[in-house]
Amino acid sequence: MKAGMETVPGRLLRWYDGHARELPWRIGPARRIAGELPDPYRVWLSEIMLQQTTVAAVKSYFARFTALWPDVTALAAAEDAEVMGEWAGLGYYARARNLLACARIVARDLGGAFPETEEGLRRLPGIGPYTAAAIASIAFDRAAVVVDGNVERVVSRLFAVETPLPAAKPELTELAGQLTPARRPGCHAQAMMDLGATICTPKSPACMVCPVAEPCRGRAAGIASTLPRKAPKKAKPIRIGTAYVARRADGALLLETRPPRSLLGGMLGWPCTDWSEEPPLEAPPAASNWQAAGEVRHTFTHFHLRLAVRIARLPQDAAPDRGHFIPEAEFRPASLPTLMRKVWDRAAPAISEL
Repeated sequence: MKAGMETVPGRLLRWYDGHARELPWRIGPARRIAGELPDPYRVWLSEIMLQQTTVAAVKSYFARFTALWPDVTALAAAEDAEVMGEWAGLGYYARARNLLACARIVARDLGGAFPETEEGLRRLPGIGPYTAAAIASIAFDRAAVVVDGNVERVVSRLFAVETPLPAAKPELTELAGQLTPARRPGCHAQAMMDLGATICTPKSPACMVCPVAEPCRGRAAGIASTLPRKAPKKAKPIRIGTAYVARRADGALLLETRPPRSLLGGMLGWPCTDWSEEPPLEAPPAASNWQAAGEVRHTFTHFHLRLAVRIARLPQDAAPDRGHFIPEAEFRPASLPTLMRKVWDRAAPAISEL
């Protein structure tokens, strides 16, 4: 460990024992300090949900999932459509598909028990290096090096690392490893995350109440608030497409399940053209007098999307070439991913007037 940093793990654990965030997937402080470990299922579920998603957004989803499926065996037996519907709105829908695939492997092949090592965890669908380290550390108290965005920020400031991200990632991971203790490594990992989320925040870090302010080199140099440095981001491209919203004479709506390997794969949505940077060929799912109903905009990780919305009334005997009709009484907009809910919100007022 680098000189001057020897006290950091102990300082963090003492701070964490008195100031840890209360989160639904964590156990209480008395049980935690006594050495009890949380349920690996709840740790795994929370870590999958938290990938690229905030704690605030995840809490309600976590509560619903654990109420419906309290253990991995129950989740493994769930219907795909029900799980995907409950996931709707949380985004990054490949996570939901991998969640089910992972649960079924654990329930069927591993006797309902998650592997305790990073290596074993990484063999499961949807579990990459970070998630494997987090589960191994938090659920099994393994001395794994857990580095998320909060930890990168804390470490970059503690050691005054001025190399911009993402180039600094290997160095920050190595330094985080130096700080990881053999005693209570799971609590240490969560302390680092909590410190970054509540005190060592991106803007205006609260150095006056920070438990590791004394050894922090970034604070001493007066540059803590400028770290971590980041390389300029490339501008996101814009893709365009068309979404088709059709209502049958009896009120049923035409939807389709998106292809598994596409964006929003496995989710229910409106039939669409391809999404491309060049104007796509129109591809309505049925012949009709399709009318324009405005445009919706949505941003994915790697591009901005602009979807033109087309609406139509279809006869009772319509036979579209793709999709299936859902009776009006069974249609739940809340089961749609956010983009498709935006399309419905744009189409609904106009289609009711056709």
